Amino acid sequence: MTVVTVGVHIVDILARPVEHIPEGQDTVLVDQIRLTAAGAAAGTAVDLVKLGHDVVTMGAVGDDELGDFLLAVLAKRGVDVSRLVRRTGEQTAASILPIRPDGGRPSFHVPGANLGVTFADLDVDVLRGARAIHLGGMDVTFGLGDPAFFELLDSVRSAGTIVTMDLLSEMPDLLGMARAFLPHVDYVLPNESQARLMTGAPDAEEAAAALLADGPRGVLVTLGESGSLVVTAGGSERVPALKTDVSDTTGCGDAYCAGFLTGLLHGQDVPAAARWGTAAAARVATGLGSDAGLTDLESTLALL
Repeated sequence: MTVVTVGVHIVDILARPVEHIPEGQDTVLVDQIRLTAAGAAAGTAVDLVKLGHDVVTMGAVGDDELGDFLLAVLAKRGVDVSRLVRRTGEQTAASILPIRPDGGRPSFHVPGANLGVTFADLDVDVLRGARAIHLGGMDVTFGLGDPAFFELLDSVRSAGTIVTMDLLSEMPDLLGMARAFLPHVDYVLPNESQARLMTGAPDAEEAAAALLADGPRGVLVTLGESGSLVVTAGGSERVPALKTDVSDTTGCGDAYCAGFLTGLLHGQDVPAAARWGTAAAARVATGLGSDAGLTDLESTLALL
């Protein structure tokens, strides 16, 4: 089943465990350092491949060494990168993530080429042929908030393509602009903070209801160790998290999206697909980086 991911592509540089940032020129020894393909489009693309899909990814990277690395690692993981645009003279987006012993992850981030992605960068023919499209980070790739793109999304959805959307930032202005996508997607999957910032609601339930009123078929609010809240026109349901030994929470949201979309493509209803997403997120939490822990669909579903 061909899936297209559209949006944010980032190189993550992760170190674990980091209890403090040293003063001056001091050095702290850590157990592990990794570089990974990450971001709400790239990280989800890798997870989707691991869960059994053919995946094409679209967006923009720089013409720098980080861009070389990102293209190489995505291709190594089985993602079709032929539609990724390279921007001359621009930096590829990157994050430095010192991972705390409890799995928490403060970050240092440069958005790079992601900020310049536009509808003209996308391959319309490939999008029209996709079984599903995942929009990753539409609050950051705000150049995609284009009526022509909305028209395309409406067209492919009417033909049966599933469209999901995840977010990247926690900046109210950017998240507010991303609400323009909601009438044109089937499912939106923010975390609790993003949902509340998008709507101004005091809690996840009211935020999800407000987002659902904007037009998607469903809203899935991820709640960290508390699982997720699934809201559709038929009602709401809490899906509990799975108990796991957490090493790093980086990429858990991307994995949830990949697992959820995989469930839908395998004919699961929305709550069941959310459980598939929960299992994928639990697998990723056991390793370092957005692609760690997750290996295939069978072992992922075994957690359920």
